[in-house]
Amino acid sequence: MGRNRAYALTRRSALQAALASLPIAAWAQQRSPTAALALAGTLNRITFRELPETPVKYAKMIIASTLASAAAGRGIGSARIVRDLAKEQGGKPEASIWFDGAKLPAALTARVNSMQSDAAASDDSDLRNVAHTGTCLTSTGLALAERVGATGQEVLAAIVAGYEAAGRVGSSLGQAGEAVSGSFGTGFHASIIVAFGGTVTAGRLLRLTDGQMAEAIGITATTMGGLSIGTNSWAREYHAGNAAQCAVNAVLAASRGYTVNPDMLEAQRGFLAVFGGGVKTEALTRPMDGRWQIAEYLAVKLVPGAHALQPAVEAAVNVARQSNVRPEQVAQILVSGPQIRVRAGSPAPKDMIEAIHSLPYFVASAIADKDFSWIHTTPQKIHRPEVARLIGLVQTDPAPPAVQYKWSWGATVTLVTTSGERFTNTVDAPRGSAPRGIEWADIEAKYKALMPDSGLPAKRIESILTMIRDFDQIKKVSELTALLS
Repeated sequence: MGRNRAYALTRRSALQAALASLPIAAWAQQRSPTAALALAGTLNRITFRELPETPVKYAKMIIASTLASAAAGRGIGSARIVRDLAKEQGGKPEASIWFDGAKLPAALTARVNSMQSDAAASDDSDLRNVAHTGTCLTSTGLALAERVGATGQEVLAAIVAGYEAAGRVGSSLGQAGEAVSGSFGTGFHASIIVAFGGTVTAGRLLRLTDGQMAEAIGITATTMGGLSIGTNSWAREYHAGNAAQCAVNAVLAASRGYTVNPDMLEAQRGFLAVFGGGVKTEALTRPMDGRWQIAEYLAVKLVPGAHALQPAVEAAVNVARQSNVRPEQVAQILVSGPQIRVRAGSPAPKDMIEAIHSLPYFVASAIADKDFSWIHTTPQKIHRPEVARLIGLVQTDPAPPAVQYKWSWGATVTLVTTSGERFTNTVDAPRGSAPRGIEWADIEAKYKALMPDSGLPAKRIESILTMIRDFDQIKKVSELTALLS
């Protein structure tokens, strides 16, 4: 038996040696890496020292914005239910639930914190789609940083790399620089995009090798899902929580040696083919060329609600102030844009969930008040007779102005008065977006408006903001998470 086994091993070794000398073997050893491995190698090489000022500043802004949104969302039923369930499940105390004090395993913590931010629909979006990338990056980044004792610089670099990953995956699913038509065309929620950002952010902080990072990306590709129909219900924030938890679990598994198909992204029935309807890897595998996804496409919400409605509501505020008419003087409200579709006679929203996804409500409220802010998700603002009347006047413009939009969610609002006067305004990229430059004054105004909902003392809220502004100086991120408890 031993002699036969020794002969078999010798024979196998001889065959392997012979095959290694063939031209095909030499070609196999020189072939290009898989898309996941190429992406992992590119993003693992990003260092904090090489980052320009804008990506670093925007990474800090994402943290401040996400915490503010989480403060507003922590009391919403969806976030409360999952937070309570996570605390009942318990586990190793690795990372802190924001504004609560409980410490749970990093994956559970990331899930809860992500849901708290997404629940209020007040976080951030990518200009090309409605992917709330910053929510996932902050929740996974702070959880893993607290677990491993990372510095502020390490987290900021990980967030920039994570945004790069999510942006590249989004571009690969659709057309480069445009909305992610492929994923939404097949009915999948944009959380399938942001999960990759969370995976790279968490993987960077856990110091995964290129090979391990590639495996984590593959695990995420075969795990993450979500249906776009869930956008108008609590399913939306459930998707966000799943993305964060998936990211952390994928990274932890890969760090222990877990492996999946190496070509999970580009295979015939892999991620890109299933979710995007085709395989395009150029955006994934291209080297860094001085362009940063976060510096070009980040959009922080400065008012509540779906990102797709932000340009329209800003245009409505502008046209209301320009016309200076009273609500009863409005005869028609016409809205147009690349993806604007409004059903005439839309009903008034019944609650906050419906309001934050109702374009007619946004536009009607903006024209009634000549403003739109965080208070417009309250029942007092939603249930007003004058707003209900204006909602009935909102419709798609049958003869829209000839406007060239760069961004898919741009909008033009035309107000027609009872005397026949017309006032028109167009907003392509909304305020708080990268093309217009994101200002700290706007981020701080949002932070100060929403953070009191966290229940934290006013002095601590101010101290947290100061720490975020100087986040690159923090030696241990647990200094911040301790203040959030």
